[in-house]
Amino acid sequence: MADALDIFNQNAFSVTTMALGMREIKYVPSYIGALGLFRTSTIDTLDFTIEKDADQNIFIIGSSPRGGVGQTFGKNRRTLRKLPVPHFQVDDAIYADEVQSVRAFGDAIATERLVDRISRRAGEVSNSFALTEEYHRLKVVTTGQMLDKDGTVLFDYYAEMGESAPSVIDMDLDNASPARGALRIKCAAIVRQMAQALDGIPYSGILALCGDAFWDQLVTHSEVEKTYINWSAAQDMRGNLIQMNSTTTGIYGAMSLFDIQWVNYRGGLSVGIGTNDCYFIPLGTPDLFKTVYAPADYIETVNTMGQRLYSKVYRMQNDKGMNMEFQSNVIHYCSRPRVIIHATMT
Repeated sequence: MADALDIFNQNAFSVTTMALGMREIKYVPSYIGALGLFRTSTIDTLDFTIEKDADQNIFIIGSSPRGGVGQTFGKNRRTLRKLPVPHFQVDDAIYADEVQSVRAFGDAIATERLVDRISRRAGEVSNSFALTEEYHRLKVVTTGQMLDKDGTVLFDYYAEMGESAPSVIDMDLDNASPARGALRIKCAAIVRQMAQALDGIPYSGILALCGDAFWDQLVTHSEVEKTYINWSAAQDMRGNLIQMNSTTTGIYGAMSLFDIQWVNYRGGLSVGIGTNDCYFIPLGTPDLFKTVYAPADYIETVNTMGQRLYSKVYRMQNDKGMNMEFQSNVIHYCSRPRVIIHATMT
């Protein structure tokens, strides 16, 4: 039995090679990931430190008598927050009988077939890690928190950054007789609120991630219909609603309205946005959302720079087969959660 499993001692099953193989697997398409909102980086430690400057002390200076005492200028304070990087792991196994079925073909062919077998399983696991990443990032973008699978709060970035969540906005989309220009006024208020929350930090636009019912009420709102009627953009809007309805985009539809880019997020597999909800986030803001990867808990990865995924194969006790382990050590965070604006349709 030991000879049959000697192929696992080859370089093809090393941690480095296995990790490269997992990176070659195509990931499940994810809209939040595709947006490029999260800037990724790697660290060689198990904790991640965030340094944040206090708000700048800027004020209007009043006059003072010549030769007298002027106003004092307060000193900004920097704060450090040390966050442990969460560990996510999936365990699998290949048993002796599976090795036996290919052993007669020789070491080279056996190795090739086992690599294919492991790659297929790695592909399935990779899809699960991609789904998990989309779940984590979507929760950070919409709630300002990194949540575990069961909804447990891993990190509350409002608390970590010393900020408060803005009040929820009622868009009143289900009003049968809305006041003239009511929706435009609400959108203008959101644009102003976003700019004030960002202060002097640059941004290129505002994205609205809409749940299904919110989106349906929005696109059928009388003010939206009047805005697009007899305008060339009406054709573009209809085209987008059809063109965006694809499994590869991660959204059902998109349109531009009142200086905001609206999208109907396509959820699934317990990842999604509440049907009545909408979340507004700025685009093009540097270092607003970040993803940090830490090293695996293996001897050979100590003090090395982290990577997105790791995989390892090792013998079972009494040579019953080979254990497989897949893991990711990652934290997703928002440095200024105060900019996330939550709205409902009613």
